[in-house]
Amino acid sequence: MAEHFNNSNPLTDLVHAPLAHWASVRGDAVAISDGSRCLTFAELNAAVQQRSAALTQAQAPATVLVDDSATSLHQLVEFLAVISSGRCAAMADPDWPAAVRQTMREQIGQLSTTLSTLPELQPTSPFYIGFTSGSTGMPKGFRRHHRSWTESFRICVETFGPDAASGILSPGRSSHSLFLFGMLLGVWTGAGVVIQDKFSASRALDILRQGHTPCLIAVPSQLIVMIELAARQAIAPIEATRLIMISGARWARHRTAELQALFPQARIIEFYGASETSFIAWMEADVSAPPQVVGRPFGHVEIDIRDASAPDGSGLIFVRSPMLFMDYMGAKTNVMADATAAIRDGDWLSVRDMGHMDAQGRLCLAGRQNRMITTQGKNLFPEELESVLTTHPGIAKASVQGVADTLRGMKVVAVVQLDSACTDELHAADISAWCRAKLEAYKVPKRYLVCDNWPLTASGKTDHPALALRLQNHLDDKLSKPNTPCPVPCLYPLL
Repeated sequence: MAEHFNNSNPLTDLVHAPLAHWASVRGDAVAISDGSRCLTFAELNAAVQQRSAALTQAQAPATVLVDDSATSLHQLVEFLAVISSGRCAAMADPDWPAAVRQTMREQIGQLSTTLSTLPELQPTSPFYIGFTSGSTGMPKGFRRHHRSWTESFRICVETFGPDAASGILSPGRSSHSLFLFGMLLGVWTGAGVVIQDKFSASRALDILRQGHTPCLIAVPSQLIVMIELAARQAIAPIEATRLIMISGARWARHRTAELQALFPQARIIEFYGASETSFIAWMEADVSAPPQVVGRPFGHVEIDIRDASAPDGSGLIFVRSPMLFMDYMGAKTNVMADATAAIRDGDWLSVRDMGHMDAQGRLCLAGRQNRMITTQGKNLFPEELESVLTTHPGIAKASVQGVADTLRGMKVVAVVQLDSACTDELHAADISAWCRAKLEAYKVPKRYLVCDNWPLTASGKTDHPALALRLQNHLDDKLSKPNTPCPVPCLYPLL
């Protein structure tokens, strides 16, 4: 772990400011490595300053779209150069179609033309625009100011201790805010970061075994691939890893023992948050914890449950903290038209998640408001059922969907991906029995469909809207051509 930067210094309220300090006091230490190239803090600072000066001389616009075709290392250098010049860096998603990319460029151009000169750089100046999907399929750009992330860095180190200020492995795209956060945390603390252009479980395990990155930041799907690779290859436990921070989706807690066996010295942390909020709540991974529990609030985070009408007291989760985002790009997002847009109420913010606080002061997450299904006159949050389904040894992934039904209002349909490691023959009746043992009867799916080619978002989460579309197409085909089998079906029934 690097010597702690003086947190009372106001320059630590700028994301890039500690870089010059680390370049002067530990310039020979590795700041960024991608496996084929590395930059020391001195080299990184020199590259950033050179590129920052070029942006200023060229009178670059106030918001710069970072070239996502470059390597992750080059993207990170460019990002730091853009914000060091007093500008805001927008991180494109390499999976955007051409039409989406052009629309985003136009929106960024409109945002930049509103400023004739750059204002004086302040902790509340915007430094970053990330993108999250909207209900229309067009990405929403969310803006962050420096202090919202420097506060996140501080709270991370305060909460998880010296291991959070040690070398970090952040093996994901910089277009994903979780991995960008990990990269910048490694630079901000002076401990350095190892990155990957494309996630490789075998390379990640090799890096962790070397001991230079005691801290791992990962999404659940990455950890499961690592666990399964280690089991297949009989890889010995890795003792050097001290802290694993999991976010981006719900962790499969029934696999915690396997993860702990692979990393026996690691503290395994799950944390809940969003692109617009940063940290909200956290907990030590605990296989015995109810699946809806996401932990206690981080320091400096307040939680307010509003419009609680569910039997368990669930309502909209509102958050107040110094880590909240500024606004959406252009500040024109219509929260009434976009059911995925955050709701503001003064200093409070909701990303439309529903939940309640339990008797132990832990936040319990029911699910997203816009995914809620009303069936048989009762509300069902798909996330709860998906959590139960994926604990079945024969199911790797699940997406719960609602289909219009004249009797029930909505019929509950589960789309699943079978676990290739399971050799037992699986039947719909088996899964229904599994669900009935853990849930109320109305939550048990009425139908099961299998999807082998599972769609994922750019951040590695299940793409539920894509599966909803596949499901609708499947049902439409069955209705219009009931006796004509599809030669290569996207979905097929589990009998």
